[in-house]
Amino acid sequence: MSMSERHGREPDETVLSDEAAAELTRIATEVIDIGEAPPLAPSSPLTKAEVRGILISLLLAMFLSALDQTIVATALPTIGRQFNDVSNLSWVITAYLLASTAVAPVFGTLSDIYGRRATIVTAMSLFIAGSLLCAVAPNMMVLIVARGLQGLGGGGILPIVQTVISDVVSPRERGQYQAYFSGVWVAAGIGGPILGGVFAEHLHWSMIFWINLPLGIGALALLLPKMAKIPVFHRRRKVDWSGGVLLMASALAVMLVLTWGGNRFAWASPTIVALTGAALLLALSFIWHALRTPEPFLPLQLMAGSVVPWAMAAGGFAMGAMIALTVHMPLYYEVVYHLSASESGLALIPIAAVSVGGAAIAGRAMTHMIHYKRVAILGTGFAALMACALAAVAPMPLWLLLVLLSLFSLGLGTAFPVSTVSVQNAVARAQVGTATGAMNFFRALLASFTVAAFTAILLTALGGNVPLAGEHRQTGAQVAAIPAADLIAAFRYVFAAAAAMLAAAAICVVTMEERPLAGPKLPAELAE
Repeated sequence: MSMSERHGREPDETVLSDEAAAELTRIATEVIDIGEAPPLAPSSPLTKAEVRGILISLLLAMFLSALDQTIVATALPTIGRQFNDVSNLSWVITAYLLASTAVAPVFGTLSDIYGRRATIVTAMSLFIAGSLLCAVAPNMMVLIVARGLQGLGGGGILPIVQTVISDVVSPRERGQYQAYFSGVWVAAGIGGPILGGVFAEHLHWSMIFWINLPLGIGALALLLPKMAKIPVFHRRRKVDWSGGVLLMASALAVMLVLTWGGNRFAWASPTIVALTGAALLLALSFIWHALRTPEPFLPLQLMAGSVVPWAMAAGGFAMGAMIALTVHMPLYYEVVYHLSASESGLALIPIAAVSVGGAAIAGRAMTHMIHYKRVAILGTGFAALMACALAAVAPMPLWLLLVLLSLFSLGLGTAFPVSTVSVQNAVARAQVGTATGAMNFFRALLASFTVAAFTAILLTALGGNVPLAGEHRQTGAQVAAIPAADLIAAFRYVFAAAAAMLAAAAICVVTMEERPLAGPKLPAELAE
């Protein structure tokens, strides 16, 4: 009796394509080699309602991770006063950032080895435990350590969430879901500082961490019952812990260089030089180890090819330009347009929020277009032109600046779904988590590098007479002393750098191979 008859269905007479037959042969070969059962699929496809339920729980989990990167900032002065420690306040932010960036590829790889359920439970548990420890922290040092623990969990949530979506939605349909993820980051970016300020001023700063407990437990309660229906594609193998440690250590060293360089320490200081040397040595050690290990933690071959490196670079350039402008534009608003800190925050909405529209357009286009790259090429190219206009036309009325920034962000957003889906579509099912974690890791590194580069551009253009990124709100007198004409001239170079990054993103998308997306056939494909 055939399998289709045992399940009470008519036999499927569809003839396997050459690609499908090759894939089945590859899976069978892997099963023989490792002696394990092949990846399991659910007994029946997930319904739209089931996918929607999974999506809601995943978005809630992602929102928690994104929120804790923004909600703490406005509560920092209150925390510093309570603990009578201002000098270490920056570590409350930095500890989370370092930990979350370093573990992204680790959790992605572990999800390919131990499965999505085990890793999402681990990441959420670390996040909840870290939040609890933050809320009851008796001093600054405990709070910083707890923020690092919270970052370990938060950094694992994003790649696993994106990987789970890849398990339940075909690549052709997956792009439109990326817009929801972008919307979550925008909501966290806008709502986080507001919530943090309200909690710190009217309740207690610890509420910014207490709120994570019911939300985190609720997200797990929603998600775990649905995990049984999610297809299983992971493959158990020996974990290359040495490679994982080397990768995390090199990432931490790089992030410290980018965070401290030109800020806490001069770029030529012994500390930065030593950290740079350590980062280089650790990175070379990781590469040497990966080339000599049968199954390395992060296969270097995965980073090669005609799709993955170009897609990762395109998404990284777009992310870097957006984050760097978000960090530096408040200074421009306050000096050139004399906006208050809160007004400057509102003026950032065009950069962050409108990118969701671009992601939605690209995601929808991927569902209906065979040549899905075109929308990202046009979008990133258009964003580069808008950045050139910002550099050429300045100074301009505030409304025109906001319009150009909105158009810039709209074009920029098209890069995110195209790059993410292209990476996941180009690798084997058993490596999607690894590739997704690596993609988020390199995006974060490139964003940190871009922030540092834009700061260096401003320092050079202004002869060092400018507060460093993230510090200008604490140095109001120094901000007021900057001539508006000088800052306008300096930001021409910043906008030009943003244009160059988006042009590079467009070139990467053009160079990237456009592989057919798995999923429902389009009418044009059916006619072939």
